Amino acid sequence: MTDVTESQRDGVWAHPYQLASGQTQQHELGYTRLWVTLLDMEWQVRVQKLVPDTDPITWYETIGHTLPSGAISEQRFVRTGDNGMLRYIPAMAPLPTVIKPHQPLTIPAGATCVIYVGTTLWMKICVGDSASELMELPLATPSMTWLGRNTMQGELCYASATYGRLALEAVPKRPWRALTPVTIINRRQKSLLVERFSLPTPLLPVYRNDKGRLWTSGVTVESDTDMNSASLHIESSVTAVAGPCELIAPAREQMARGRRLVRAFDHIFG
Repeated sequence: MTDVTESQRDGVWAHPYQLASGQTQQHELGYTRLWVTLLDMEWQVRVQKLVPDTDPITWYETIGHTLPSGAISEQRFVRTGDNGMLRYIPAMAPLPTVIKPHQPLTIPAGATCVIYVGTTLWMKICVGDSASELMELPLATPSMTWLGRNTMQGELCYASATYGRLALEAVPKRPWRALTPVTIINRRQKSLLVERFSLPTPLLPVYRNDKGRLWTSGVTVESDTDMNSASLHIESSVTAVAGPCELIAPAREQMARGRRLVRAFDHIFG
């Protein structure tokens, strides 16, 4: 539970918050508690990682004059002409994220399925009209994993703490995760067993729909007739089931023109 005692409200991504010198804005989001303080000549940021018993479902935000105990150290940033305005911009993970279906999933030869995936966001703390970035932090401590044929062939990835779901309504709604629809097309002559797959999170922009839920562009993975490769395609827009959306954060990395990437099969499916 939060220890905020001043008037609290729901936090909003990319919203301009205005602080006066001496004020502190506190957030509790995901597995993170955050304090951002404005002073005459500097910004101060304090971060505390939480280990709650349950999956947090809310984002608390408040502005006041409350600071945490001195046991939580601050990071200090010199002010450079900002106007005391803050924005919190979501960002996808800087490494690919390995996703597991809720249960191993078999896709018959020639069949297609869509899996909905919620992945943990990073938060960028930005100030001023130009949204200059002070720092960024993950909203949950990421776990690392290796995806590949062996210890020499593959890549280091984050391991998702959530499962992919076939039904959209089964995906928990969390303000600190973004939702990605992944379409898997099996063009092989035999069934494809999907136990895990690599989601290219650095290549995904973040959108917000009219209900405040965060989405990314869709991803299509085609398992080719060639058993050694699969192709990955980033859609240019958000799925229609997301409803009206606005772009609030570009992808960390840009794909080459064509938005299609051919990769070794075990670099996508392990």
